[in-house]
Amino acid sequence: MAPYLETVKSFADVPITDAGVDTVIFLQAADGLVGLFDLLGSTAFVVVQNDLRGNIAKLRARYEATPILSATLESLVINEQNEKKRTATEGLLWLLRGLSFTCHALESSQNNKTEELSASFAKSYEGTLKKFHNFVVKGIFAVALKACPYRADFYTKLAADPEGGEPASQEKLNSELEKWLAALRTIITRMEDFYAAGGYAKGL
Repeated sequence: MAPYLETVKSFADVPITDAGVDTVIFLQAADGLVGLFDLLGSTAFVVVQNDLRGNIAKLRARYEATPILSATLESLVINEQNEKKRTATEGLLWLLRGLSFTCHALESSQNNKTEELSASFAKSYEGTLKKFHNFVVKGIFAVALKACPYRADFYTKLAADPEGGEPASQEKLNSELEKWLAALRTIITRMEDFYAAGGYAKGL
């Protein structure tokens, strides 16, 4: 397994049952995705990380306040729907948007081996987050996207062993990253369908 992906919870490890997506393990995996932006090595992505962290914190706060009613992401949303402020429901909605942005970009990078990260993330932004952002935020993202590292540098960091050991092979890295992304895509699609079916994003 790629050393970085070995140090964080994988989305492939998040239990999904008839009751829904396990909240605690999902948030642990989301923490790992936030750390992935450190490998991009640009302070421009701090705004993305802060947004993801803020939404993760909203979900954790809700879970800690009502753990039995928030065991899955679906039950968390359902049990908050009649409250005046649906802080966690909105937080999850924005977290899913941020995860989708990252997932689309890395999927594009995996499918186009010669494509630079700046192009992968730019295409992803156009198709995911841009429509939800105002002029100011769009400008911040424009700067961040231009500051993406070279593809080769990012993949080298992703494969590297922080302890100085042998890096993961390209085959192993691709296998683990694709497994991680496939599981993330499954969760995003499931939750987007859930929000749409229940109208849970209405008014947020």
